[in-house]
Amino acid sequence: QVQLVESGGGLVQPGGSLKLSCAASGFTFSLYHDRMSWYRQAPGKERELVATILGLSGLRNYPDYVKGRFTISRDNAKNTVDLQMNSLKPEDTAVYFCNAKITGFDYWGQGTQVTVSS
Repeated sequence: QVQLVESGGGLVQPGGSLKLSCAASGFTFSLYHDRMSWYRQAPGKERELVATILGLSGLRNYPDYVKGRFTISRDNAKNTVDLQMNSLKPEDTAVYFCNAKITGFDYWGQGTQVTVSS
């Protein structure tokens, strides 16, 4: 079955950088509309999209609040999806989740905590 495991979270100061990784297993990208994404959720707030990478084309999409600071990438050899986060702000503090949308179904990891504080 599909499994997603996030890692790389931790404490970082404002302006710093952090790289998250999502180890994926149990599926392959076989359709153009398959995609993987990163989401985040802060306490008391709704889960929000951080970045998306499309299955076969590799096209990336970002919301305005992270555009230019975050980069999503895929390592096909290791079957991982990474999120490089630069110029971090306190408002980036949240639990970050890896998501895979495969043939119309959504799969989620358990999340990794990112805390941006001085």
